[in-house]
Amino acid sequence: MSKSLEEVNQSVATDGKKTGFRKILAFLGPAYLISVGYMDPGNWATDLAGGSQFGYTLLWVLLMSNLMALLLQSLSARLGIVTQRDLAQASRETYSPFINYILYFLAEIAIAACDLAEVLGMAIGINLLTGLPLIYGVLITVLDTFLLLFLINKGIRKMEAFIIALVAIIGFSFIFEMIFAQPEMGKVALGLIPSLPSQAALYIAIGIIGATVMPHNLYLHSSLVQTRKFDRSNSGIKQALKYNFIDSTIALNLAFFVNAAILILAAATFYKNGMFQVAEIQDAHQLLAPILGTKWAPILFAVALIAAGQSSTITGTLAGQIIMEGYLNLRIQPWVRRIITRLIAIVPAVVVILVYGESVTGKMLIFSQVILSLQLGFAIIPLIHFVSDKSKMKGFHIGTATQIASWIIALIIVSLNAKLVFDEINGWLESSENPIVLCLTVVPMAIGFLVLLLYIVFKPFFVKSKLEVKSHLPHNFELNFSQLETYDKKSIAIAVDFSNADQIAINSAFELGGKEANYTLIHVVETIGAMIYGKNIDDHETEADEKLLLQYQDILTDKGFNVEIKLGFGKPNKAIPKIVNEGDFDILVMGTHGHTGIKDILFGTTVDKLRHKINIPLFIVKN
Repeated sequence: MSKSLEEVNQSVATDGKKTGFRKILAFLGPAYLISVGYMDPGNWATDLAGGSQFGYTLLWVLLMSNLMALLLQSLSARLGIVTQRDLAQASRETYSPFINYILYFLAEIAIAACDLAEVLGMAIGINLLTGLPLIYGVLITVLDTFLLLFLINKGIRKMEAFIIALVAIIGFSFIFEMIFAQPEMGKVALGLIPSLPSQAALYIAIGIIGATVMPHNLYLHSSLVQTRKFDRSNSGIKQALKYNFIDSTIALNLAFFVNAAILILAAATFYKNGMFQVAEIQDAHQLLAPILGTKWAPILFAVALIAAGQSSTITGTLAGQIIMEGYLNLRIQPWVRRIITRLIAIVPAVVVILVYGESVTGKMLIFSQVILSLQLGFAIIPLIHFVSDKSKMKGFHIGTATQIASWIIALIIVSLNAKLVFDEINGWLESSENPIVLCLTVVPMAIGFLVLLLYIVFKPFFVKSKLEVKSHLPHNFELNFSQLETYDKKSIAIAVDFSNADQIAINSAFELGGKEANYTLIHVVETIGAMIYGKNIDDHETEADEKLLLQYQDILTDKGFNVEIKLGFGKPNKAIPKIVNEGDFDILVMGTHGHTGIKDILFGTTVDKLRHKINIPLFIVKN
């Protein structure tokens, strides 16, 4: 099984940090990438709507959502640290292929909804700061694909630093906004007492929960924590869990501050002045200057919005890659994945803006957050089951009290969503001129998702499953060696990828060198994690690939060949040349998969880029 974010898996070493503070710093980072998802433009829309319509009364929803997020993100980090699997990989190894395809489809919808919010937020920010029409701002957001690829190539620590810088921009912007707005602190405190003024408040509250506790962040966090390489002993795992909880607590409380600041700003400016329907970010921007009496308020607002959209779009892309690789075991080029994700978000945004105008963007943002909330149950429930399982968690399962708290959170979220769905469908049926069509389409779909939800809730109580290392050895892997009296090459490198191409490449290498040569099998771990974190990544996939390489070595050694193994990380066209050029090899042998055209674009090519980077002959064997 491939590793989660293989490009950066175990690329940040923590073992060499002696002091407690430096040790903590080595673990800090993943939660900041998670926290940007909790302050993305979708949050802005729900927070502005909540503050302008209901004043400070929904602050308690933000606080409750933050506590939910802290617990759920800690469970996600626990899963990744202990099992070395992300949530998508754990689901694929637990549920049937049919169920996994549905869960994957729902997760992709969540990614698309999240990206829609980021596209609109970035476009609105550009519009507010430069005056560029919104439709052009939407199209410009395609360009952030290249920024993501640039950051990945620079390594995870630089990506984390970039994200933290954007978070700092957002935070400082709202510190000044609070100074300008001068909120009533007594009413702020009263807002932390639970209350729901109306049915409309429930819709906004569910949107706030969906915007705060985001399903894609659960997948992302379980992968990002695997970028830290640490001692895998019980004490080492306990320490990693402790430091990651500290990381999550700091980062998510910063996100809570930003969300609370947006809602308080809306309450202190718009609600206070009787402007109860300011849900559009553009309206909020235009009204800030005359109400607060300073031109800096709208400028800071727009800058923070752009920073929020840019930072969250990066983490959304990583989450999309994790979901695709985890559920489908399908890895495509990161830039292809990014463009596909972005186009899925851009197309509906462009269509809606062209048809209905720019005035509906606020409604689109809130709707995207409600979609996220509806998908939450399908991510939370499997996560709770996984981290509660003693066999999966190897003694690091969560305690009874934490299980109860987790299930209460799941119950709250699922119950709120069930009520929302029931009310929405009931409203559609009452207002529709042809309710039969809805009864034959929407109603069966809702029932089907309810059945699926009940299935993933109760299945683990009756059928226990274990996370197992699945073999990547090719089907019917057999080697037919040609015995030669002499050999031409004394040190031969062989690139392997655990596919059927390996058999032909290895046989061809043995024909070149015979039993007297020395052979080195090279395999590259290619996930996003390995690209960013390199050799310091420490997760299940790296462990699985290393075991498979050792199996190859054992098989070939038993046949009388001198075989060593080398594991590389990141892109094969970079990792293989590095290993080859640092070693003392006479020739490199590698097989090809024979794909061309569109498959080259989707999956990438290795041979053409690699052959110019090595200083020895390359022997290519067609599969």
